[in-house]
Order: sequence, then C-alpha cells, then structure tokens
Amino acid sequence: MGNLTERQREIYRFIKDFGDSKGYPPTHEEIRQGLNMSTKSLVNHHLKALEQKGLIRREPDTARGIKLLDGVRRFRVPLLGHIAAGEPISFSDETGEEIELTSDIVREQEGLYALRVKGDSMIDALINDGDIVVMRHQKVAERGEMVAVRLKDTNETTLKKFYPEGKRVRLQPANPRVKPIYVHPNRMEIQGKVVAVIRQME
Repeated sequence: MGNLTERQREIYRFIKDFGDSKGYPPTHEEIRQGLNMSTKSLVNHHLKALEQKGLIRREPDTARGIKLLDGVRRFRVPLLGHIAAGEPISFSDETGEEIELTSDIVREQEGLYALRVKGDSMIDALINDGDIVVMRHQKVAERGEMVAVRLKDTNETTLKKFYPEGKRVRLQPANPRVKPIYVHPNRMEIQGKVVAVIRQME
C-alpha cells in the first residue's frame, strides 16, 4: 500500500479493524465519526480512491457494501500460440485467445503476451511442456536472460537463455540432454523476455 495517502491508509485500517471486531463492514457515517472527518462526501472521495487502487470493492445502494480486497489487479494478455523449448518451431499470432493474469504474478505493463511451451529443453529452469510463459516484448536482452528468439534462416522461434560469445550467440537450453544452438547475431532476432511462468498442474 505504498501508493496510498496517509488518510487512505487510515480509512483502510479502520475498515479492516472494524470488520475484524464487528464481523461486518462500517457504513460511511461510521467511518466519518470514527476518523473525525468533516463530511460523508469526503469519506466517499477516499473510498473511491481505494477502490480504484484495487483495495476495496463497493456494492452500490448497500449501507455496509464495502469489501476489502487483496490489492491484486486482474488483466488479460494475448496468447499468441506455442513456442519450442526444444527444437525451434514457428508460433502463430492468430489464435485469438487471451489469458488472465494478476498483478501478484507480473506487473501490468505494455508489450506483454503469452506463449504455451512445447518441449522439455528448459526443465531445469522449472519450465515444462504445457506451461505458459509470459513475455515482455523487447529486442535486446542481458546475458543469461531467458528469451524468445526467432531464427531468421528458418523463421522459427525457440525459448532459450541468451549468451553472447564474441561473433556468435549461444542459445542455451536448461536440460543437459539438449545441445545449445549457436547462431550469428545477424541471423537471429530477440522477440521478448520471459517475465513470468504459469505452471500447469498435473
């Protein structure tokens, strides 16, 4: 709750303490009296801010319609197809599917998309066949980062760790049974960096 004003923190704590004590949420008037605020419209102003920040939900036309939330925001990103954790394969951006993410998994930001993993070359990085990787679109990466790389000669994409080595790049799997891919920097294109992994439960 680092982005709250002091008054918003006070109101949030009052709602929580009141609910813990009484077993139900306070009314606007009880908040006003409890915090010695001048008007109920001022209470409403701060409650609206707490709602916009994902900390409460208000039921309209209900006197005690305040519900505390966990501050987690939900948003959707496109699922663009499959990516190989193994031999490179192409992925399509025409699936039309989306997945829902929450802000406790990854911060909402521009350029996010998701890919479903095929293969087991990244199992030592705890990415298995069928898992979903959330990517942030970017064209550059730091050494050791896990990226989606398009190999220009075949127009195929693979998921590997990125290691520049002089005049070549090593695309390193996380599975000792799978060999790395070596490619000239001009023959590859970084399409995104892994920012989160959604594991499929068996």
